[in-house]
Amino acid sequence: MKDSKLSAAEVIAGWNAPDQVAAAQAHLLSPFESMEKLGQTPDRPLLTRGEGVWLYDEAGRQLLDGPAGMWCTQVGYARPEIAEAIAAQAMTISYSSPWYFLNGPSAALAARIAAVTPGDLNHVFFTTGGSSAVDSALRFMQFYNNVLGRAGKKTILARIDGYHGSSHLTAAVSGRAGNRPNFDLEMETISFLSAPNMFTRPEGMDEAAFCDHLIAELEERIETLGADSIGCFIAEPVLASGGILVPPQGYHQRTLEICRRHDILYISDEVVTGFGRLGHWFASEEVYGITPDIITFAKGVTSGYVPLGGFAISDAVLARIAGEKSKQSFYSNGYTYSGQPVACAAGLASMDIIEGDGLLEHVRDIAPYFQAQLATLADLPLVGDVRGAGLLGCVEIVADRAKGVSTDLDAKLTLRIDRLCYDKGLIVRPIRSMCVMSPALVITREQIDLMVRILRESITEVGIAARAEGLLP
Repeated sequence: MKDSKLSAAEVIAGWNAPDQVAAAQAHLLSPFESMEKLGQTPDRPLLTRGEGVWLYDEAGRQLLDGPAGMWCTQVGYARPEIAEAIAAQAMTISYSSPWYFLNGPSAALAARIAAVTPGDLNHVFFTTGGSSAVDSALRFMQFYNNVLGRAGKKTILARIDGYHGSSHLTAAVSGRAGNRPNFDLEMETISFLSAPNMFTRPEGMDEAAFCDHLIAELEERIETLGADSIGCFIAEPVLASGGILVPPQGYHQRTLEICRRHDILYISDEVVTGFGRLGHWFASEEVYGITPDIITFAKGVTSGYVPLGGFAISDAVLARIAGEKSKQSFYSNGYTYSGQPVACAAGLASMDIIEGDGLLEHVRDIAPYFQAQLATLADLPLVGDVRGAGLLGCVEIVADRAKGVSTDLDAKLTLRIDRLCYDKGLIVRPIRSMCVMSPALVITREQIDLMVRILRESITEVGIAARAEGLLP
């Protein structure tokens, strides 16, 4: 393989699939790679093309893309408008250094995003993706408090089952324990609060009481640590990789009010929920009634066509450390590809499609149907919970409720369900014991019906097989 020198044109035209797999086997280190299987035939199927909500693998199998890539292909695959915008910008100016120059696409996209953010979040900082967006927002919190002379106000309040990225800092504030083994993370300035998981709340506790319980925990934590030591609270409106956890009603407003009272920055991590996933450009204000200090975004900003991320920040926060109050400081955090013009052109084209095709209105119209159809799976014996918001849905597999949730058996059965769904033409995202869906915003009712039918068939067949094997009562 050392002498393999295929051109881009040859690869795009259809490089031999077995040779692609062999090249990956020999040279590619993928995310979440199994070291035990390194160098063996990859478990991951080889995808060859996409169109709309559909993907196609090397065997020619048509697959409904249930997770929209990684929560990101908002407008679907093979949209010529985005491809043409990328090509045109690349032939105009493909790169400009953000340290020394401005470029038109980044200025235009910043203005476009500022026009749809809540409240006074009118300044936008661009990064390369979700991890760098959250990392930059957290570093801004550190910078902000240093400029204000509050060097000790740096603790980050995060939540169990939250996910915020794969950089050193964002991995540390992610509350999913499965991301931590064999990595060294600096955890001293991070304090985790309970996950707002309605499914696993204490038995007999209703939604309102559960919300009170979570709020009391937050207030107690601030009292214990001291507000003068806490820099920010970071929260996804819906905990995505944690299993589509939708907090109890009123939770977001109450946590924001507490943060305001104690001068703690509120960072709303909308890397997943931003750009239409819940039927609005951002979910913070329109869905959950809050105007945070910072909103992070990525994924859907370009519909996954090229990498881009960033954060929007409020004028009120910036005013405290800008102008005469700046102490001649510089927010020197940045990236070679901050405001990359080709990526920003893709973002503008994606926003054009979302607006022109009325996709926000479409999501608000179709999301109740999506949630209702998923809810029909709740009658299956293996299904412990069905939950979601907008075009985010989760079916949690629970083999034996007496043993609690997310056992090793649940995870194994969920993986079987995932593989059977794939064979039947549906991609789902298995997160331990959870089948997660977040389809492209362009999905139709007929495609939702297909998704739910395949899920029902696959869960049912896995349950029958598991009982025959003596794994279930």
